[in-house]
Amino acid sequence: MAVREVKQERAVRTRATVICAAAKVFAESGFAGASVSRIAERAGLTLGAVYFHFKSKEELAREIVRSQPDLVVPPQDSQGLQRAIDVTLTWAYQLLDDPVLQAGARLVMDQEHFVPKSENSHQQWMSVLLRDFRDAQSLRELRQGVDVEAYSRLIVSACTGAQMHAQLETSRSDLPNRVEELWHCLLPAIAVPSAAKRMQFGRERGVRA
Repeated sequence: MAVREVKQERAVRTRATVICAAAKVFAESGFAGASVSRIAERAGLTLGAVYFHFKSKEELAREIVRSQPDLVVPPQDSQGLQRAIDVTLTWAYQLLDDPVLQAGARLVMDQEHFVPKSENSHQQWMSVLLRDFRDAQSLRELRQGVDVEAYSRLIVSACTGAQMHAQLETSRSDLPNRVEELWHCLLPAIAVPSAAKRMQFGRERGVRA
């Protein structure tokens, strides 16, 4: 391997180490309680190494929030309404032990300090679900007149609230069950009966075997 490639690979690993350390610090202490020096200490790196990749804790927080949807990849191929369900269940299961997703959940209420309103996590997740709902419309899985934008916003808000309550009450251990409850309540209102019956739930929809 060429020297240049070795340096590039090392830089990629260092960047990933910084993000992981930052996620853990943000998840534990929130945005206000985090500092670049604490992140460097957690990463086992110098301040200079951290600043080489990220100019500030604001930039680190933006990267963590921006990357959230990219981390949530359902283990099974699906489309339309089933994919919307799978995305939320995968998110719920991964949030139990993924430090980057946990940091994103902690940073939700602090986004005004480091993310433009048009790029916040609510907008990101709404875009993901809206795409799936529009596919569901094309597949004729939704009842006539369903406002897909309104329901996309509703599900993002409901999942955000569910994780906050689950964190307070069970340290998030029952979050996947809460997400399933959400869908069981919503499906009769938005899905045609035949589509609602086809929808699948359970751990296998959110966790790779």
